[in-house]
Amino acid sequence: MAIKDSLLPEFDTEMATTRRVIERLREDRYGWAPHEKSTKAGRLASHITEMVAWGTFGITRDSLDLAGGHEPFNAASRSELLAAFDSNVGECRKAIEGAGDETMMQPWSLMNGENAIMTLPRIAVLRSLVLNHIIHHRGQMSVYLRLTGTAVPSIYGPSADEGGA
Repeated sequence: MAIKDSLLPEFDTEMATTRRVIERLREDRYGWAPHEKSTKAGRLASHITEMVAWGTFGITRDSLDLAGGHEPFNAASRSELLAAFDSNVGECRKAIEGAGDETMMQPWSLMNGENAIMTLPRIAVLRSLVLNHIIHHRGQMSVYLRLTGTAVPSIYGPSADEGGA
């Protein structure tokens, strides 16, 4: 089995779940954070969205240089957030579909100017830097939803708001 064939079902499931979580965030809560050291809700949802694009970069580029003028995505509205998320998911899925095993095993680097922060095989970038990172922040977002009185969608089974205990 090709690497992409084992990755795509997981990617599809995790992206559908992630969309359900971020689409619940109300625009009037974009500036909310549970603590002064916490990321604001809108920025967190935007970061989750931009991480999907990093999956595309992980396949189609040799590196990403954070010192090279990378501007973080900050959605101003739910429609902007969801449009960017859907676009990023489509582009990333297309990149995964087009990547053979040889491509998946090639090195990719996250850079800060001349300094490599990390260099990993592209498949490790997709699993760790992209999927696991998104899942981590999606968990944070689900807590934000709960703390703001917003119904939490099903993630890996029913939530307390959707038929769970």
